Amino acid sequence: MELAAIALFLVAGLASLFMAWVIGAGSSGATPFAPAVGANAIPTMQAAFIVGLLGFAGAITQGANVSSTVGGGLIGGVKIPAVGVIVILLIGAGLMAVGIHTGYPIATAFTVTGAVVGVGLAMGGAPAWATYQQVGAVWVLTPIVGGGIAYGIASVLPRPDAPETITVPVLAAVVGIVLANVEFAFLGPNGTMGSLTGAVRRQLGSGGVGTAVGVAAIVAITVAALVRWDINRDEAGGLRHVLLVLGSLVAFSAGGSQVGLAVGPLLPLVSTVGALSPAIILAGGGVGILAGSWLGAPRMIKSLAQDYSDLGPRRSIAALVPAFLIAQVAVLLGVPVSFNEIIVSGIVGGGAAVGGGSAVDPRKLLVTVGAWAGSLGLSLVAGYGVMTGLQVASSTPLA
Repeated sequence: MELAAIALFLVAGLASLFMAWVIGAGSSGATPFAPAVGANAIPTMQAAFIVGLLGFAGAITQGANVSSTVGGGLIGGVKIPAVGVIVILLIGAGLMAVGIHTGYPIATAFTVTGAVVGVGLAMGGAPAWATYQQVGAVWVLTPIVGGGIAYGIASVLPRPDAPETITVPVLAAVVGIVLANVEFAFLGPNGTMGSLTGAVRRQLGSGGVGTAVGVAAIVAITVAALVRWDINRDEAGGLRHVLLVLGSLVAFSAGGSQVGLAVGPLLPLVSTVGALSPAIILAGGGVGILAGSWLGAPRMIKSLAQDYSDLGPRRSIAALVPAFLIAQVAVLLGVPVSFNEIIVSGIVGGGAAVGGGSAVDPRKLLVTVGAWAGSLGLSLVAGYGVMTGLQVASSTPLA
């Protein structure tokens, strides 16, 4: 019995690795640098290489929250067995692979969430309505907030009364404030999650809010000053550097928010193999994302960069700022969120602000939104149907 359980865990682990590869080749690998590639700030293959490394780092340092939600927060009353985990991951990866092959960005969070809920319900689990409400709210608000912020930024950047030597450093300062308060693994007490402001407060022995505000202000002022100096020195080069740094931050955030979709379903099974820790599982997912980004992401990068909008550096910056902010909110809340949804919304918002309706392909946009909704429903039905069929066909309970 023990040997059979270990064998099933290994198969589930391979399915998880495949899912991580597909995520790297699709959402996590393609979306962070798609605007930068569209603005000709970086070649496609170089973007895929960098995003793989940063996605791996994000998976290790920020992947725990979303992994926990996907692993145990979407269904109640049952523990999904190894067979169910395999079903979930193969359904999610299969739908993602279809998206990569066709060039349409299927939402990974939708496919995995739907499959987890479908399999859990088939096993008699109870719906986690409170979690669904939180996740659904984030999914609905993401295109509205992300597209709205991108539209606002792209509307301001080209204006003569708002010089880029002021507007871009201000945006960089906002990103710096967020970075100072974002939680990473190993920055907290005894290697737990913690932020830069929290680490400084512990070192100084001060628990006051004033210290945190001061640290965030120092980071913001430093970042803004560096960006302003770079743009004053060479405007085109400075904007390109800002774009590449934002893409790097988004790539890091993608690893932190997306790895949970691959390894989250696997975490409840870790007790089957006592030698493995959640940290090792996260690292394995990071390796899968890295490999997928290097080997499979270029096609999707080109699709996002060229098909949705005629991008330039300013509109690309407008798309990446909300992508970073929304991704970090999702990581903080532990909500599985689609990076395709985030970045596409930003690209459309930024493109519409400058070029109007002619800058956006409405047909492709409608098809993409339809693919998002369809993937959620299809994965839920497929997960429920396949798991129900396996239980009917099995002579023993699947546990």
